[in-house]
Amino acid sequence: MAEKTRDEDVAFIKALAELLRENDLTELHVKREYAESDWLNVRVARQTMLAPAPVQAAPMAAPAPVAPAGAAAPSAPSGASDDPAQAPGAVTSPMVGTAYLQPEPGSAPFVSVGDKVAEGQTVLIIEAMKTMNQIPAPHAGTIKRILVEDGAAIEYGAPLMIIE
Repeated sequence: MAEKTRDEDVAFIKALAELLRENDLTELHVKREYAESDWLNVRVARQTMLAPAPVQAAPMAAPAPVAPAGAAAPSAPSGASDDPAQAPGAVTSPMVGTAYLQPEPGSAPFVSVGDKVAEGQTVLIIEAMKTMNQIPAPHAGTIKRILVEDGAAIEYGAPLMIIE
């Protein structure tokens, strides 16, 4: 009987995944109860292409120092804007989730550009599977750039901010 339930559950999950794809949804969450202490709790999700949008906002910030006094000035920003994750002091996402720059809606952000932070200080929160994960500063320094927007979907390894 347990094997039959397992086969039915696999078919159910496949049907949910197909429903997700056919309707262009990003996530489904279903709880299927069989008995008082026997249930199946399923979350089916797919990655969206929302993560690149905040990263693309970073090159828009790079043209600010466009005052080309010489040939050396443009080359420095172009090297830095190629991949913010490779920049010295880059803080990257340890997980997939939603980034929040403030502890709760309407409150002050954890950090702003120009703030000095201590190693271990919370710089933002990533929500993953309804769990709020505090992201600490990996080292002390000054916030040079914030590369994500509040509420943005992010991927594993995505650059979040630069601390120098």
